[in-house]
Amino acid sequence: MTVPSRQGRWVKSDPERGIEDVALLILEWLGEQGVGAGLRLDAERLRDGRPAWTFFASGGPLPHGMRADGDTVDRCLRAAVEELRTYGVDVPC
Repeated sequence: MTVPSRQGRWVKSDPERGIEDVALLILEWLGEQGVGAGLRLDAERLRDGRPAWTFFASGGPLPHGMRADGDTVDRCLRAAVEELRTYGVDVPC
């Protein structure tokens, strides 16, 4: 998994560690594409044993806002990237 950094370097993540290694780079890349995005941890949902991580995005090439939830940041981001790609946003990871 590689994601271009702002300085033109390519950051390589450890496949054993997951997508969360490049989460901030993904958010920055989306911003450069005109997509406003964020990642949130909901303490109440965490305490209640529900999926506590939420990714949200809107703008740019997205026809409407989108949201993906997960019980880990890895699962949340993987679901988000998959959904973004259905809208033609080819997230480089």
